Amino acid sequence: MNFDEIIERRGTHSAKWDMMEPIYGVPAEGGLPMWVADMDFRPPACVQGAVEKMAAHGLYGYYGDDASYKAAIRWWLAERHGWQVEDGWIQTTHGLVNGTALCVDAYTAPGDGVVLMTPVYHAFARVIKAAGREVVECPLALVNGRYEMDFDAWDGQMSGPEGAKAKLLVLCSPHNPGGRVWTRAELEGVAAFAKRHDLVLVSDEIHHDLLMPGQTHVPMALVEGIEDRLVMMSSTTKTFNIAGAHTGNVIIPDAALRARFTTRMAAMGLSPNSFGLFMAEAAYSPEGAAWVDALCAYLDGNRQVFDDGINAIPGLASMRLEATYLSWVDFAGTGMEKAEFTDRVEKNARIAVNHGETFGKGGESFLRFNIATPRARVVEAVERMQSAFGDLQ
Repeated sequence: MNFDEIIERRGTHSAKWDMMEPIYGVPAEGGLPMWVADMDFRPPACVQGAVEKMAAHGLYGYYGDDASYKAAIRWWLAERHGWQVEDGWIQTTHGLVNGTALCVDAYTAPGDGVVLMTPVYHAFARVIKAAGREVVECPLALVNGRYEMDFDAWDGQMSGPEGAKAKLLVLCSPHNPGGRVWTRAELEGVAAFAKRHDLVLVSDEIHHDLLMPGQTHVPMALVEGIEDRLVMMSSTTKTFNIAGAHTGNVIIPDAALRARFTTRMAAMGLSPNSFGLFMAEAAYSPEGAAWVDALCAYLDGNRQVFDDGINAIPGLASMRLEATYLSWVDFAGTGMEKAEFTDRVEKNARIAVNHGETFGKGGESFLRFNIATPRARVVEAVERMQSAFGDLQ
């Protein structure tokens, strides 16, 4: 668990490292990629061991008998999140962007609306629009530098023509990019909102293991009275840095909702990637749990270094993370246009970051920084940012 180790990723077909120059113009030599959400850490040894065991066997056929895989999922969700799951509820998809797309396909029709609480993970809007559905943006309220639900405003919005088309709500819990861990009361509010407007509720909980010390995630499935319209999504990929395995789980307690989803999966001929299943089963173990605990402590240290350094720059505000490793920095206080503050980050500081407007309404003055990298790089990023905005000091 040496999270300080610098691992060379350039030239390895890493999207994060090898695509930052084509996409952002940040040079591979000397650039810092702090955009796409994967970590610069090796997964726990138990995951590497599972891949090595597959390689030693040397045969890569179809995966069969998923009983131990599903048992590992059930153990993890019960042990880490207090949620009891049945094998029959679990559907395995090619990651959770694929899971979201399948939900859009299964529960809506072309022209229907899908509600997003923005700013929120940009891939949601991408798959919704690609499917010929409409994005209904319900902006989060920014209160004292922290996102809060604004149900009164959203209810008013849903009474209009946009709301009439809406059939589905996608929740990001914990929230990306704001790093909020929603409280039970807030989740109860989301459940009530979904019922008031007759929405199927998809809860993407891919970041549920990546909690800062003292935080507790409440699975939406533990909120009462929502089961008949609830679809849960979780995965090992974000937690254990195995996103390339493209493996996720869509967990649906309600039989009728589950039948609609499995019908669409069958129609598309989807079946799991065996590498991802072996890796996920190995990760969901006591060894994996100890690694996650150490990871979260390390990420909290990175968060403190990053926030202290960024918040010391006049006009910049890094939102305090409660979960995830994705820091959301507001540049509104600089008075700069988006082009200027972005150029300072990408051209002067040579840091590749996600642009805030891609996350929807409310993200326009923000950039998202991935701090899941060895601490020396976080320190360097802060120093570069302080230099790039040195005239504000």
